[in-house]
Amino acid sequence: MKLLLATNNHGKQKEIRALLGDLDIGLITPGEIGLALAVTEDGATYRENATLKARAFAQASGIWSLADDSGLEVEALDGAPGLHSARYAPSPNATDADRRGFLLRNLAGIPRPWGARFRCVVALAHPGGEIHHAAGICPGEIIPQERGEGGFGYDPIFLLSPQKRTMAELTMPEKNQLSHRARAIIALRPALLEVCE
Repeated sequence: MKLLLATNNHGKQKEIRALLGDLDIGLITPGEIGLALAVTEDGATYRENATLKARAFAQASGIWSLADDSGLEVEALDGAPGLHSARYAPSPNATDADRRGFLLRNLAGIPRPWGARFRCVVALAHPGGEIHHAAGICPGEIIPQERGEGGFGYDPIFLLSPQKRTMAELTMPEKNQLSHRARAIIALRPALLEVCE
């Protein structure tokens, strides 16, 4: 079986490959099959956005496709940036560093700790319409100083309380035991194993 990782985010591709590398599935990316597809993420929930992406890639490629939608929810900001985490900074060409900076500016003056959680929903879609979902949450807090060289997105300012390390300070195996995306994909494994048979 082949499975298309329905994302152009290299960080996500790397994490998912590490999580599913032990399964008898050929993991491929859109770039590897020459598929250039931009999906408008206008759903009202993570589940809706993940479904939009998975279905679009499955229909365009003709193979099973796995998509995720995830976001950072900060309690002091009433759950923002949430669904808009990847498009949070005002500039349309904002980098991950720009988004982190914008978030920290919005938190300035608010007493710490800044409780937060990463949330992820994954969708596994067949070109014929069959679809499976799973979700994962990772609690933590936002810190004002960036720490760590790994990960991407908000990882350098997302502190995992028991570990006293940011998501960006974890090794890939550690991150793939604790992260929201890891928890969602682990929850999806039974469905993946079923469709692989």
